[in-house]
Amino acid sequence: MLRGADARLSRLALSATGSVAAVALVTLLAPPPASAEPEPSRRELTAQQRELTDEAERLTEQFNGLRVRLQQSQRAAKAAEQNARRQQQALEELRGEVATMAAETYKNGSADPSAAFVSSSDPQAVLDRSATMDYFARQNGTRVAALLRTIQASQRAQKSASDRARQVEQLAADSQRKKKELEGKLAKVERKLNIGAALPKKGAAPAVDPDGASAKAMGAVKAALGQLGLPYSWGGGTPSGPSFGIAQGSNIKGFDCSGLTMYAYAQVGIKLPHYTGSQFNAGTRVSRGALRPGDLVFFHSDLHHMGMYIGNGKMVHAPQTGDVIKVSPISGRPFAGGVRIA
Repeated sequence: MLRGADARLSRLALSATGSVAAVALVTLLAPPPASAEPEPSRRELTAQQRELTDEAERLTEQFNGLRVRLQQSQRAAKAAEQNARRQQQALEELRGEVATMAAETYKNGSADPSAAFVSSSDPQAVLDRSATMDYFARQNGTRVAALLRTIQASQRAQKSASDRARQVEQLAADSQRKKKELEGKLAKVERKLNIGAALPKKGAAPAVDPDGASAKAMGAVKAALGQLGLPYSWGGGTPSGPSFGIAQGSNIKGFDCSGLTMYAYAQVGIKLPHYTGSQFNAGTRVSRGALRPGDLVFFHSDLHHMGMYIGNGKMVHAPQTGDVIKVSPISGRPFAGGVRIA
């Protein structure tokens, strides 16, 4: 009996040992638990935020440029359409004249011309009328051909302009979609950094020494500084003042960087496009050392950010989403050039 009990205990011990070994083997063969990726540091998040903001500015001005091109294409298409319509109307009028002349020629040519010449009391008049009608028939034929060529050219121009407008509209839609995706990434980073919840309060406008700037330039400086504290709005700003922007700026009334300078110069009677690339070519280039208040300052090789110089190495500008119009130093950014508008 004892030997039987010993045997059963031995079997149980072996079974337990086998289970432990199996568990140990599974543990050894199983892949190690995935370790959670470390959260990026605040420094890394700040670098991401700066990079995304820079890209957002680039897309903003890319869209503004496409918007200017779209308006130009739409105007060109409309002008071509109106021109084609005018030429078509002129052709219809000329066709009427040709038809009348053809009927007159047929009527007069139904009789024998030699008989009309012999029997007429004024043979020279018969010759003159015949020569005149022949001349105008040839002239009108030339005019008809010229009008047909003009109409065809106008129609081609209209189609080309309309095609361009559609292409630019598609590019603008793609740009807006990319900007929206990027804004989503930027918002996540900014939430982690706990920024963008509250906008800085509007500060007092600094005194600006004209330093040789024109009256119009100083008027533009005053207008821009009058907007301090207003929020940045992607696509925002009109010649009349702040406006709701587009996409991520559709619920924010304010300015983007080129919208602010466009508005400021509109207040002194100078019209600028809502696009940094166009504003860069709107005046006289000036070096960094020759800047005066009111000069426009541009940054980055693709000119995707700009501001208005106010002296002492500072500018007033609309920086980025989540920020407000403020005064900042122009240093620390890749300076691309200065432009004097007035």
